Amino acid sequence: MGKTILLVEDEDSLISFLKTELKFEDYTIIVTKDGQEALTSYASNQQQIDLIILDWMLPKLDGLEVMRRIRRHDDVPIIMMTARDYIGDKVAGLDNGADDYITKPFEIEELLARIRVIIRREQRHDEQTQTNYQIADLALDTKSRQVHRAGKIIQLTQREYNLLLILIKHIGETLTRDELLDLVWGVDFEGQLNIVDVYIRYLRHKVDFESQPLIHTVRGVGYTLRDDNDHAKKAE
Repeated sequence: MGKTILLVEDEDSLISFLKTELKFEDYTIIVTKDGQEALTSYASNQQQIDLIILDWMLPKLDGLEVMRRIRRHDDVPIIMMTARDYIGDKVAGLDNGADDYITKPFEIEELLARIRVIIRREQRHDEQTQTNYQIADLALDTKSRQVHRAGKIIQLTQREYNLLLILIKHIGETLTRDELLDLVWGVDFEGQLNIVDVYIRYLRHKVDFESQPLIHTVRGVGYTLRDDNDHAKKAE
């Protein structure tokens, strides 16, 4: 799923350019043009904002003050964007909580690369800290290594558990057989590709038996873990 970026910039031409480029990369963009508006918008959209691109020179409140106020209570990733190229300014930005710093003018490829690095880092951190996963009435706890469906414990082999863990970490995403093979069996696995299909059948028998199906086949592609009831509710 695309990430949401709060873009805080007061130059219209740069806003238009960055919105076009970032939307092309499947990012959702929220734009604010001054420091006070940025704080208000962030407070309203805090749960959905994954990253802030923050200009230093802004009306009402400058970017450094905006960042200081956000950092009092949140660690959302922030990239400072400014024409100030003095080393002292870079140090001040980083010391006050910026995750990265990019100087104008810049190539869009460089900014996109910096965004990808930060988002990958945050995703790894989330995966390392998250211990409980749930979809519909299926729950998996990585600390106890227990799986429950409708409150009942499901006994899984180590391989079945690892396969379900990969699927539940990527809810709604379609994973190919090759991807599942690499993630669960390892890139050096030399067995048959249909081992994935075999273990999917095992999982379905235990997880979806006499329950709403959660493991779905995407014909010609692979498998996904999805709650169709949830999709139906959202479509209403």
